[in-house]
Amino acid sequence: MTVTKAIIPVAGWGTRMLPITKAIEKCMLPIGTRPIVDYIVQDCIAAGITDIYFVVGEQSTQIQNYYRSNIQLNDYLKRQGKADKLALVAPTKGVSFHFIVQPGQGKYGTAVPVGLASEYVDEGESVVVLMGDDFVYNTDGTNEVRRLIDAATEAGGAAMLGVSVPREAVSKYGVLQLDEAGLYQRIVEKPSVDEAPSNLINISKYVLPKAVVDSAVSIPANPIRGEYEITDVINNYVADGGQVKVVEARGQYLDGGSVEGLVHANNVVLASIVK
Repeated sequence: MTVTKAIIPVAGWGTRMLPITKAIEKCMLPIGTRPIVDYIVQDCIAAGITDIYFVVGEQSTQIQNYYRSNIQLNDYLKRQGKADKLALVAPTKGVSFHFIVQPGQGKYGTAVPVGLASEYVDEGESVVVLMGDDFVYNTDGTNEVRRLIDAATEAGGAAMLGVSVPREAVSKYGVLQLDEAGLYQRIVEKPSVDEAPSNLINISKYVLPKAVVDSAVSIPANPIRGEYEITDVINNYVADGGQVKVVEARGQYLDGGSVEGLVHANNVVLASIVK
């Protein structure tokens, strides 16, 4: 199975990171000298993705600017004898970027941006879905997006990434329950240590077939949380006989969606590149 498209939702305001996210889009917060979202984009490109659909907020401009050419900056670098830096700011090659605006009013939840991108997923296709403020960092050349795509091929078109956490920490997360073949059964939200079905947590990294993406358009709000959740769409898919292979991440999960997570991510990345 060939997967060439990715959906990256980046429309959130990042309220946990205020006041900086009043002026800087959450996905554009820096880890080292790159924005969070670029780590996700580069993983996608390395995995063979050729079309990336960013689902952005109505106020979004920064991510668009980051991925297009900046003629004024190019001219400045040339005038100042810094042409060696042009490669650092050149448009990304080998991929096309598309921007879908998510309205600021209306439905809220992880299923909404996926549903907004449904018309761009063709019949018979599966698509990568990755949230825009966290990623799995690998220093050994491996690629979690590629592994997800390979697992989805094995399972018939769907896979999700799980991250192993210490058993004593499971109560903070949505924990994955798998069958003996490593297929997804359900998510248990914030279980006690004794009741947790595993120590693998969901981090919202998926490969989803067209049928699941289309279902995200019409999924009702979760009756408990009131949000439109992609996990409810996946649960329905599995209940109808679909298979979702769970892949355990090999790299280090870094979450830039909180102050603590952003600082930790910077420490990890900088420690690997600054010797």
